[in-house]
Amino acid sequence: MSQNNLDLLQKAMDAASTRQRTISNNIANVNTAGYKVERVVFEDKLKDALSMNELKLERTNDKHLTASGEVAGAIEPTVQKRTDTSIKENGNNVDIELEMSEKAVNELYYNTLTRQMNGELSLLNYVISH
Repeated sequence: MSQNNLDLLQKAMDAASTRQRTISNNIANVNTAGYKVERVVFEDKLKDALSMNELKLERTNDKHLTASGEVAGAIEPTVQKRTDTSIKENGNNVDIELEMSEKAVNELYYNTLTRQMNGELSLLNYVISH
């Protein structure tokens, strides 16, 4: 448990919240002519940042700390429009089945992050009180 873990969990929860709003917006515009679906990019950016961070630091012992907290501050979720497809004659590219599936997956992801955050905070509370 560390502040780094809490920071990374918070960033991931923020990204999941942004993704949920984006998916809801996509669903709301399922019949809007010319609307292009939006996607949130975060996990790949996090993975890339963590792998670059690991390359920069040399650890001579597995028990040495990494600087993952620095990574948390450096990445933000971004929303990107998907303009390369159109599945309807009106130029709209929202696939409602895909959006509903993405929504369910994101809800599970957010719930998992919430449980993980609660575990970290419970551990912190235990350490402080004992």
